[in-house]
Amino acid sequence: MDVTQFLRSRHGAATTASLYAAGFTRRRLAKAVKEGDISRLHRGVYVSKDADPDIVAAFRANGKLTCVSAARFYGLWTLHDGPLHAGEQLHLSCGTGLARRRVVHHGQRLHPDHPYLPVAGVADVLLHAMRCLPELEALVMVQSAVSHALLTTTFLKTKMNGNRNGVARAILDLVLPRADSLLEVLAHTHFTRAGLQVRMHADVPGVGEVDCLIEECLIVELDGGTHFEPKQVKKDQYRNNAGLLGGLPSLHYYYADVVYQPQKMVDEVLAVLRNREAGRFGPFRYLASQPPS
Repeated sequence: MDVTQFLRSRHGAATTASLYAAGFTRRRLAKAVKEGDISRLHRGVYVSKDADPDIVAAFRANGKLTCVSAARFYGLWTLHDGPLHAGEQLHLSCGTGLARRRVVHHGQRLHPDHPYLPVAGVADVLLHAMRCLPELEALVMVQSAVSHALLTTTFLKTKMNGNRNGVARAILDLVLPRADSLLEVLAHTHFTRAGLQVRMHADVPGVGEVDCLIEECLIVELDGGTHFEPKQVKKDQYRNNAGLLGGLPSLHYYYADVVYQPQKMVDEVLAVLRNREAGRFGPFRYLASQPPS
């Protein structure tokens, strides 16, 4: 592996110490800089031409990425993915705490940092997120960490004692034992806050496992990108048929519905439940006329 490949394996930036530890000599680094393959960001840090802009910004500020800016380096779900874009703020934990343009400063780190990237440890990332981000944005990050067995809500609760952490602790109460996507934890939160009884990953006879079973009478499926594939579309339609044969209608919602129009989603679910209560899904003999009161 040459020095450029090594840097790319670390998002395009590395400290001199880590380069020496990997076997690169001072002469080899100087040669790569002279040939234009890499450049020296500042004393002790080298970067490749295609280095990750957030990583470069963290090294330049002598800080550690944290909160939502660190999520992607641990594979955590976020509502908005990707590196920093124009106008967005970078979340950093810096030793100096000095104000910097377009930077949200976070407090001290209490746990080991990432082993080689300028990124805070996952525990500090989540603690910072719960104290900084809007509730649902923090929730999906914590849910992702729990779902991927990076840590537990019990561990996080031990780090959030005191009255000032009450709001953050409430986020932990929304975390599900199991969630396969951020859509599931968001949908569950919206439905339960509307006063609905919800069972996630419910096993429905003749249908199989469904994402949500509302009030034991309505199936709600939360569809990701794979649901647009022809085989999956056909499978979903047959599952819908099976649900109807068992007396359970289905509604399907997508990312944009759950994330950007949750109230519309909840209102439609409530409308279906009201129609059921009014008898509009009643016996066949009532279909051609007004349902009984």
